[in-house]
Amino acid sequence: MPALETFRHWLDPHHALGNSGLAKAIAYTRRRWPALARVLDDGACPLDNNPVENAIRPIAIGRKNWLFAGSESAGRRAAAIMSLLATAKANGIEPHARLTDVLTRLPTTRDHDIDSLLPLA
Repeated sequence: MPALETFRHWLDPHHALGNSGLAKAIAYTRRRWPALARVLDDGACPLDNNPVENAIRPIAIGRKNWLFAGSESAGRRAAAIMSLLATAKANGIEPHARLTDVLTRLPTTRDHDIDSLLPLA
């Protein structure tokens, strides 16, 4: 990609500008060059991780609220259920139906068949 190579050639001699804001931005860009090139080469790669950040925000906000879940094992169970619901939402599956399905099948699922409970299995 010619424009990308031109940009790279411009960045290289300017990386030693001291401790300025521009120098920090150039250093940041150079450190993440492979990711930048991948995003520009493959249109399917997202430019940011906003969807992921938005998906985990309720968990991050609720972390203090769940501090006293009763016990460590209760906290782990709550985390597993929240993960199950978030995965369902991310895959366009109605969360209540998914939770009902998994919890119904879980008691009779053998350990080596646990992948059959994944949303795309």
